[in-house]
Parts: sequence; structure tokens; C-alpha cells
Amino acid sequence: MAGKQQWQEQAKLWAGRVGRHCMRLADAARIRLMALTARGHAHLMTLPPLRRALVLALWSFLALLLLLTLYMLLLIPLTPSIHDLRQARTAAPSSMVSTDGTELVRFDQGLQERVTLKQISPNVVNALIATEDHRFYQHHGVDFKRTAGAIVHTASGNAQGGSTITQQLARNMFPEEIGRSRNLNRKLKELITALKIEATYSKTEILEAYLNTVPFLYNTFGIEMAARTYFDKPASRLDILESATLVGMLKGTNYYNPVSNPERSLQRRNVVLGQMRKHDLIDEARYKQLLKRPLRLHFERQSERAQTDSHFTAYVRKWLINWADENDYNLERDGLVVHTTLDSDLQQAAERAVERQANALQAIADVEWSRAGLPSSTSTGMYASMQAGSAPFDYFWKSHPELNDAFVRESNDYRKLVADGKTPDEALAQLKGDRRFMSALHKAKTRLQAGFVAMDPATGALRAWVGSRDFAREQFDHVAQAARQPGSTFKPIVYGAALEKGITPDHLYRDAVTDIKAADGTIWRPTDMSGTTGREMSMRDGLVYSKNTITAQVMQDVGLPPIIKLARALGIRDSKLAAVPSLALGTSPVTLLEMVNAYASIADQGQARLPFVVTHITDRDGKVIARFGDDRPKRAMPEESANTLLDMMRGVIDRGTGTAIRNRFGIRSDVAGKSGTTQNNADGWFILMHPELVGGAWVGFNDARVTMRSNYWGQGGHNAVLVVGDFFKTALDTGKLTRDAIFPGGKPPAPLRRVEPVEEVEEEAGDLQQEGTPEAPLAMPVEEAGGQESNGRAVPQEPAAQPQPQQPPAPQSPDGGAP
Repeated sequence: MAGKQQWQEQAKLWAGRVGRHCMRLADAARIRLMALTARGHAHLMTLPPLRRALVLALWSFLALLLLLTLYMLLLIPLTPSIHDLRQARTAAPSSMVSTDGTELVRFDQGLQERVTLKQISPNVVNALIATEDHRFYQHHGVDFKRTAGAIVHTASGNAQGGSTITQQLARNMFPEEIGRSRNLNRKLKELITALKIEATYSKTEILEAYLNTVPFLYNTFGIEMAARTYFDKPASRLDILESATLVGMLKGTNYYNPVSNPERSLQRRNVVLGQMRKHDLIDEARYKQLLKRPLRLHFERQSERAQTDSHFTAYVRKWLINWADENDYNLERDGLVVHTTLDSDLQQAAERAVERQANALQAIADVEWSRAGLPSSTSTGMYASMQAGSAPFDYFWKSHPELNDAFVRESNDYRKLVADGKTPDEALAQLKGDRRFMSALHKAKTRLQAGFVAMDPATGALRAWVGSRDFAREQFDHVAQAARQPGSTFKPIVYGAALEKGITPDHLYRDAVTDIKAADGTIWRPTDMSGTTGREMSMRDGLVYSKNTITAQVMQDVGLPPIIKLARALGIRDSKLAAVPSLALGTSPVTLLEMVNAYASIADQGQARLPFVVTHITDRDGKVIARFGDDRPKRAMPEESANTLLDMMRGVIDRGTGTAIRNRFGIRSDVAGKSGTTQNNADGWFILMHPELVGGAWVGFNDARVTMRSNYWGQGGHNAVLVVGDFFKTALDTGKLTRDAIFPGGKPPAPLRRVEPVEEVEEEAGDLQQEGTPEAPLAMPVEEAGGQESNGRAVPQEPAAQPQPQQPPAPQSPDGGAP
């Protein structure tokens, strides 16, 4: 114990001596520094003023350089190490999740294909070095001469970049470690990393790595995918103009995007050519010749679909790629979490509804078109039991020989045979004799399709989205891409415009045929196949029973401009609406998404919201970096008018063309809606409004010349209503929607009593179509080789032929009759 105490006292003694010695040294150093400063100051004062200023500037520069060097030494361990450079950097792919956090898809399927420098056109390398770093082979990662020049030019107001190719590669390889902010700290990290890269890789490896990692928009990385995206060729075949165009994009991919900004891209391409001329990579004559060449693209966006994609995620993915490009994020590396509006439970209910009901309707179509005699039943089960013993669409093809030949002539296989020297008749005969080809063609043409989408009317959030029966089989989206004639689902907009004008629901119209003169002088005579009574009918009943004669008169009283204006305000923003009288019966093609958006605006008391698919985006640490869907609603129609219109549409469900909602599915909630059917049963629509959700479905064939055979199953109130009713029944039974929810001003529905549905039948031939009215469109373009569907150019359409020989009908309304 005594020894320990003695040791502690000795330590204190030595510490005191060391401390006093250090203080003496510090005092001495301070005195010496003060003396040197005084002597220096005295010496400076003896110098002429100009020389004195130069010496002070030199000392200041040296001091700043010393501090900068010390700071760089501190940054060395904070930048990627040699080991990091040699190891593949583990990227954190971004993910897309539903409202409950269920992962929908990951962005780990990058659009990148690495190639060696030998597989890249020399034109690319020459353009790159001449434009971005002409002293590339002379420096060791940092071109101090160019950096100094950039500083001088920037200080004089002409901003220039001084980064070498190696420095740009450092940013591409390590965006998070180096950072995105435009400040000195980032530039120093970039400089240090570039020096490390030069010490690790050869110049050839650096060029190869750079050209394989540089971004080119559309989720495309590297010169190989850029060459395929913008010019539909591999990087090895890029000519000098194509190479200059792609290299020119590197200064600002969005700004110089040749797709969206061709003029800027052309100017930038010529700047690159000028740099190549300046550094003697092309001669003067060649340079002047190239300047005159136009910007020629063969743009083809590369497939970015992952195996787990759906129509919803594909839609979000396309939007998100543009967002990431504009905000400088890498979806494959940055580990973002994209929080979507999709509700997993509602999405599953929608997928099951489409699968079940589309299969049932396919069985009906297969059986009805399998034989000359037409079965008659309102039970889907009967057709399902008959399907196995039927030859699907056998009678259709026998009774439509000309249509069968037309489908063959529209195929890619036919065009290829003709291009190879076959006569049209020889090509037709050869393909019709090819059983495999004909089988594939017939299956594609006769596969019934469906789309469904559901939207929260209070926010605009899309909660469920099914674009086709099977995304893996068909990526064409019948929610946002397919524009089809909406038929009678458009009528509520006509009646809404009438309410805005002050016409009351009890206003009487005579149920009689009326001649309406169009702007071009043609006469339009809308009728109903069920005939006219000649009696007066209220405007409310005109909508409930979907009377064309009444709707046409309402349109006359309101006028087309207010109807179109209201349609735009409610949510039909992109599709063209032809200003012709038959617009009132839904002859202008629109998308299902637009129609559901319009009905959601009615359901929310006339307040219109833009539909949105993403609520917010977080980074890998959970920090919110962007929010969406906070836009204020816009008043599309007066609240009173919207509530009155909604009440009129309750009648459609209670006693009109939508009674299947009550009778078949037993839904007792406060709901309203409308059905729609177009010419020859080409399109079936049904949209239902619940206080908490609006959902709509479209049913039909991709080619409008193929239709449901019977008027009963061809109507939206009997086909599309199955999908909608199935979905809402599940949503209500599982508690996703409140059974007792009531629209403002509404009341609980009356006790259930069975009401026979109003039949939706075609209009009487010969009075509905007029010049200027669009024909019933294809949901998507015609098939390509082997009967597979393609996103190529659509061909002119023909009306579907009738199953029995008859006189050719006069043009009809695409509305196809009552709903």
C-alpha cells in the first residue's frame, strides 16, 4: 500500500515537471512566433505597397493550400477504399409496397447489359473522349489544368465543368459515398476516389466501366441498352451521328433527351461533332457534311417488367422511372420504398372477381357460338356445364368466313409471306392450311377480356386495379390504355349537365322518336328497340330505364358544350370527346379509369380529384423524401346537383338496369350506379358507387368485331355487373367496406324485394349513327405473328357480322341500345 502511494506521488511529480516543461516550450514558441510575426510585419512594411500585396496573397494561398491538403488527408479514409473498388458494390433495390406494407415488386431487374470495350463502336469512344475529357490518356484521374480553366471560366460567368471521365465514373459507382450536393466536399471526395480508380484500373478498364454504368433515362444504364433503346441496335453498330447523340446526352440526360427534346438534342449532337473536329477526329469536309444530317431515332423502350409485375405495378413503374430520372434517384441502387395506394385485400377481391366472372362469361361465349341454335339461360352454371362438350366458337367461324379471312390478312405472318414473294391468295391459303397458326389466331381473337378498377372518392387513391384476365399472358391494360365506347355509362353526365342548367328530375319528356339535326346537316334519329310509348316520362325515369329517346331530348335542351365541359371537369380529361349529338349515348371512346374517376367525382358530391397511385416515398433509412395525393379537390358540379344525380342513379340499382346488384348479389347498402352496352354487344360496362369506394368494370373482346352472341349476356347489366357485384359483395362481407354507410342526404335502402331487371336491348337498326361519330374501337391493335397480340398499329374495323343471313343493317349507334 505504501509502495502504491509512493508511486502515485512520484507520478504526480513527473506529471507536474512535464506540464511545466510544456508550458515553457509553449511560451517560448509563442514568444518566437510573435517575434517572427513582428519581424515579418516590419519587413512587409518596408516593401512597396504592390509587392506587399503580392507577398500577402502568396502567403494566404500557401496557407489555404496547406489547409486544403490537410482536409484531403482527412477525407481519404472516408472515400471508397481500393478493396471497395475491386468488390462489386452491393446495391439495395427499391421496392413497391401496398397500404399494409405487403411487397408488390422489387426494382432488381435492371435494364443494363455489360459489354467489353471491343463490343463498343470506336465512334462512341472518340466522341466521349473528345467531348468529356480530351486529355484522358495524359492525366491520372484529375486534369488539374482543365479544373483550373473551369474555375476561371465559371468565375467569369461562363459555367463549365472540370470533371474527368474517371471522376464521373467515381460518381456513377459510388453515388451515396460521394454524395449528390454541388459543393467542395463532394468534389474533393470525387477527386480522391478518381485517383484511387486510376491506381486500380487501366485506362481501358476505366472507359469500359464508365460506358457500362452511365445512365441514359428510362431506367436504362450503359451504352449497350442506350443503343437499343434509342436506335434499336447494339452499341457495336453505332455510327458517328448516333454516337454523338448519345454522348451529347451525358451533359444532361433530361435536357438533351432526343425523344422529348429533339431540337436541343440535335444542337448538342452538333457540339459533340465540333469537339471531334477540333481534336482532328474528323476532317472539315466530313464535319460540314454531318452537321446537315437530321436527328434520326428508332426509339423502342426496353421491357422493364419483372416477373412479379401486375398492370398496377407496371403503371406505377412507368411513372416512377420518370420521377426517379427527374429527381436523380437510382431505383436499383438507392433502396427506396414506394408506398402505393393499393389495398392488398381489395386487390385480391378484384382479381378473384375478374377470374371467376370472366371464366363464366367465357363459357357463355364459347357455348353460344358453338352451334347454330342459341341456348337460352340466365344461369352461368348451365353454360359452364355445357362448355366441355362444345366446340368453342365453331359456329362463329363458320358463319363469319369473311371475318376469318380478314383476321388472317391482318397478321404479321401474312405480311411476311407477301413480302417474301407470295401472292395474297397464296399467302392466305397457306396460313389457312396451317392448323397451328389458325388455332392460335382463333384463341387470341375469341378470348374474352375484362378490366376492373376501384377508387376512393374521398381522396382519389386507387385501391384495386386489374387490367386483364392474366397479366403474364396479356400486358395490354384495359383500365388505363384501352379506350372503348362507354355506351349508357356516359348518360349520367348528360343528366348532370341538365341538373346544372336547372332542369329538375321530374321534368317531363315525351317518349317518342325525335329527328335531331347535327351541325353538319345530317339527321340523327335515336330510338329504342323496345319501342316508344308516346307517353310522357320524367327525366329521372329516362335515366333509370336508360331511354335513348329521353336522353337525346335532354341533350338538345342542354347543348353539347356544357356536357363536354362537365365530362372534363368530372374526370374524362385525356380522351377526345366528339361534339356530335350521339355523344350523349356514349359514342366517344374513353378509358375505364376516366369513367370511374368521373363517377367518383359524383360520389364525392361533385368534387373532382386526380386519381393517384403513390402516397409517399421513403429512403432506405425510412425518411420521407416525397409525398403525393395532397392536391385539393376541384368543384366539378354543384353539391346539390351531384347529390340529386346520385339519387337518380340509386333508381338504376333499385328498379332499373342494375337490379342484379340487389337480386343476384344481395347487396343492401346505399349504392348507386349505371350499366352500359355498345353496338352489337361489343362492350359491357358497369360502374357502382358506394360512399367509401367507386368501382367499375369493362367486359368484351380485344377486337370489337368479336362480340357476345345473345343480347342478354351481351349487356353490361348482365356481364360487367357480375365482376362489380362479385367484388363489392366480398368487400362488404369481409368488412373492408361499411354496410351501413350512407351518402350525404341519403337514407338506408328499403327492405329487399325482388325487382325484375330492365332488359338492355340493342337499338332498332338504322337510326342512331351519324357522320363524325367514331366507330367502335378495338381494345387493342390486331394480332401479329401466330395470332399473338401486339401493340402495333390498329387497322380499320368492320361491324361484327350477324349469325344468320340477313340484309345488311344501316349504321347504328355504338351505344347499342339501352345501357
